[in-house]
Amino acid sequence: MPRYFFHVYHDTTELDHEGEELPNKHAAWKEATVTAGQMLASLDGRLRPGHDWRMEVTDEFQNTLFVLNINAENPNRR
Repeated sequence: MPRYFFHVYHDTTELDHEGEELPNKHAAWKEATVTAGQMLASLDGRLRPGHDWRMEVTDEFQNTLFVLNINAENPNRR
């Protein structure tokens, strides 16, 4: 079964060195969205404008398959 990795970039870089075996990239997408939701919820209001959040899903060959971006900005700030 292929292995997928879920790297997170926020205030720090959290590289997933272990990964997870999943049947296909569709399962990896589902895992990414569920995990991203849980991780964003755990920030508990600490996501601030100018501090974006990103998850990159890669395959076992480090090919990027998906990128989830949360762009935190204050459009009224000049």
